[in-house]
Amino acid sequence: MAHPDLGAAATAAVGKRAPSARASRWPIQVAAALTFGTGAIDVATLTHLGGGFASIVTGNLIMTGLSLVHADTAAAAHASTAVAGFVSGVAVGTRATRSSAEHPSRWPPGVTWLLLVELLTLCGFGIGWVATSAAPTGPAQLGLLATAAVAMGLQTAAIRRVGVPLSTTYLTGAMTGVVAGLTGAPRSRCEPAAVASLLAAIGGAIAGGMVLSTIPAAMPLVMLAPLGAVVTAAARRHRGVGVTATEPASPGNLLLSGARFDRR
Repeated sequence: MAHPDLGAAATAAVGKRAPSARASRWPIQVAAALTFGTGAIDVATLTHLGGGFASIVTGNLIMTGLSLVHADTAAAAHASTAVAGFVSGVAVGTRATRSSAEHPSRWPPGVTWLLLVELLTLCGFGIGWVATSAAPTGPAQLGLLATAAVAMGLQTAAIRRVGVPLSTTYLTGAMTGVVAGLTGAPRSRCEPAAVASLLAAIGGAIAGGMVLSTIPAAMPLVMLAPLGAVVTAAARRHRGVGVTATEPASPGNLLLSGARFDRR
């Protein structure tokens, strides 16, 4: 028969490992959820909102320059609107989270609130999308493109506040890190969160494309569901998880690390 103390010790050990395992999965889940939504949003803006990207600023800048060469005022308007919207979202989001710069939690409540604002912004996008029967034109098209770009800017500012070298709205850095890690570059390693982001972005684009080709009016749900899940989970962690801010976190767990939440 097992000694009672040994049984209690084993139970306690399992209990300690469980939160740690959840914390290690949390950054991967969040990275995947947010980039899934990003992939879907960019598919919608690229195919139905004049060919602009909501999150890929580099592409929009190149399109702006090319459209100016060809005197394509419509393309220039769409690309510049997307850039302006993204910049506005980043600016607003950065100012909104500036007061939480000294917060002991790596993921302060202000970040969750900012993602909630992004969620509400995308709800506004969804209303406009449905009101135009998923086929906006003219000013409505520009307005929806700007709204989507603002939402992506807000998300970028929120994740930047977390202070990790991984974005959920532009993935060139993630791809570079994964390739460098796989090829054995010094001080590089393949982070699971980066891999999850890349795969999720493709998955979001596939899901978005399928919905647009079958039930285009349902497209906002594909955008909103992943972000809503993250906001809900983050709010629950703020309420129910408390770990000291001095607990170390591995580089792979810095994004939304459960060890960095507190009860405030």
